[in-house]
This record gives sequence, structure tokens and C-alpha cells, in this order.
Amino acid sequence: MSQPRVYLDHAATAPLRSEARDAWLGAAASVGNASSIHGAGQDARRLLEEARERIAAVIDADPIEIVFTSGGTEAVNLAVKGLWWSRPSGAEAVVLPDGEHHATLDAVEWLHAQGAQVRQVAVDEVARIGPADFARALPGAALATALVANNEAGTVNDSAALSAAAAEAGVALHLDAVAAFGHVPVSFRRWRGQAQGRSGLAALSVSAHKIGGPAGVGALVVARGAELTPLVHGGGQQRRLRAGTQDVAGATAFAIAAELAEAERTAEATRLAALRKRLVHGIRSALPDAELLGDPQERVPGNAHILFPGAPGETLLFLLDLAGIAVSTGSACQAGVPEPSHVVLAMGRTDAEARQVLRFTLGRTSVDSDVEAVLAVLPEAVERARAASGSRSGGGS
Repeated sequence: MSQPRVYLDHAATAPLRSEARDAWLGAAASVGNASSIHGAGQDARRLLEEARERIAAVIDADPIEIVFTSGGTEAVNLAVKGLWWSRPSGAEAVVLPDGEHHATLDAVEWLHAQGAQVRQVAVDEVARIGPADFARALPGAALATALVANNEAGTVNDSAALSAAAAEAGVALHLDAVAAFGHVPVSFRRWRGQAQGRSGLAALSVSAHKIGGPAGVGALVVARGAELTPLVHGGGQQRRLRAGTQDVAGATAFAIAAELAEAERTAEATRLAALRKRLVHGIRSALPDAELLGDPQERVPGNAHILFPGAPGETLLFLLDLAGIAVSTGSACQAGVPEPSHVVLAMGRTDAEARQVLRFTLGRTSVDSDVEAVLAVLPEAVERARAASGSRSGGGS
């Protein structure tokens, strides 16, 4: 039996909620394809559409706007590629802020290889997208994309301002809300405002496993009137935007997780922010040169993105893992790849600094003893990591 673990990597995936598990098992026990017209199929259809309605209520969208996917990565790809393929004639540029998730970066890189122009927008020293800089890049673009909250640094962007800028420029916008949904307020209807057709906020991506739902389930909110070409054809399901047999059990579990996350969001934000503050204070007390990255206030409540000068993040992660503590060096989608954090580089830091970061993310199951466990072993781990790298103090090499 493996040793008990202190799990501080909720941003990578959150522990499955028992309510979501039970809902998944209950729906999975039912027989029927939601596209079938017989009684069993229509029973499955009812479960599916109830889940769609419940998730729409949490996201503040219309049920018809919810397109279920296999997760956040597929949702991002459907939005970015789908909006590009349905772009207006003559529009050839994609507006891409620095520091985006690799699902977006890699999708845009693929489009660039197909001929798309890329207009990059720099983020500031806390990884925030400046609405004015974003607006200046928009005129004549085919589409734009942006994070609601940075998945590494935790900084929350002004999504309303970004959406308004896109609407004014007549450019379709995708917002990646995977790291934000369930942790900060998300409102598709409010952010879209009075935008019509493809202009302004056209699509928003979310994922179930970040909020205690099952892995392999996500959704893309696609505005009524938005033009978007599907990635997958063959069946005509979900407004013909994503073909294939729909995952009724996954959608049902996702709906339960979304409702629970939203119901507890305000109280959990207060609790997790206090836990994070205690963690950061304890780290800084023991290691004065450690630095909290990202915005100190406008951030996902449970996120602590810390720079440890002179201590390679990969080494620190390994040492903490040996002590039974699970953390991350950044996006889980890049796990196992020893490369500098592109987010930290985008914030204006050096290559060395971009290799000396850890992301601690607390969540629903995090408690005081988790923070105590980290603080008990972290100083020695940092000292060992610095010694292994030949650095005895801050600054790196």
C-alpha cells in the first residue's frame, strides 16, 4: 500500500466527488443511446438534456449553447480551429496572448503551419493580459483567444473587458475558463453582453475533472449565431458541432460537480485564500528569497505559484514527492517535460528562473495539516535542490 499523500495539485485534477461518482455509476447503469428514438434511448436523452440544462445554469448560458466534449483540450481545439475555419474572408490573423495553456498554444501553432498569422499580446509581470494591449491587436483579426485565469500563475484576467474589446472590433473571441470554472465567477451571458453573431465572446471552454467531476468530460459553450466548423463529422449531434455518441454518464456527473462547486464557491474561496496565505507566509518565513508569482490578490484562491531561486523545480518536485507531497512545476499537460515555464518567461523572468518554480494548488480536500506537512519538509528540500544544482543561495545559475 502506498503511503498517504498530501495532494496539492488540484489544478491538475481535483479528487473525484463522491456525488459525481454515484451519479456517473447510476447513469452508466442505464441502457440506451441518447440519439435513439426508442424508449431506452429517450430515457438516456432526458438524462443528457437535464445535465446540459444544469451546466448551462451554472455557466449562465442557454442549454442549446452547451456542447459536450472529451475535456478541456478538445473544447479549446474545437473553439480555436473551428472559429478559424469559419473566419470571414480576408481575415488571416489569430490574436494570441503570451502565457496561454499549451492546448491553445499548440492549436494556434498548428494553424500557423497552415498559413495563419499570429499576433502575440504580451502579458505583464504578473501574467495579466492588458485589455488595452489586447484591443490594439484585434482589428481585422480572424479570431482571438484568452485565458480567464492563468493556469500556472493563477492570475485572473478581466474577461468582461476582453470580451467587450472583441465585440467592439467585430472579432470572435474564445475564452479558456478551464482553470477558472468553479473557482471564480464565470458568466457567459454577462461577458457576451449585447454582441451578435460571431463578434465578441463566441465560445468558452470548461472541464469536469478540475472541479471534482470525471476526467474525459468537458464542454464548449458556443454562442447562438456564432459560426464554428466542427472537428468531427458523422451524426449531426449537438447542433452539428460535435458528432458522435454522447457520454450521458459523464455529462450527468459533470452537472453534479458543477452545481456543487458553484454552491460552495464563495465559502471555499475564503477558506482556500486563507490556507494559501498561511502557506505562502510559512514559505517566505523559512525561505525569505522565495517569491510568490502572479497577482497577489486577483488570483485563483487556491493557487500559490512560487519561485525558489537556485532550486530547480524538477528536483524540488521529486524531493517533495518522496516525502509524500504532490505538487507541480506548471501545467500537468506538460508533465515530465523538463523545460522552462513559458508562463514565467512571458512574465519577463530569465530562463533559469523559469526552471525554479513550483505550483501549489489547494482545493476542496485541502486542510491545515497539508500546509503544515509542506512547511515541515520544504526548507530541507530546497537546500538539497540548491546543493544538487551547485547553488547555495538565491539567484540561480
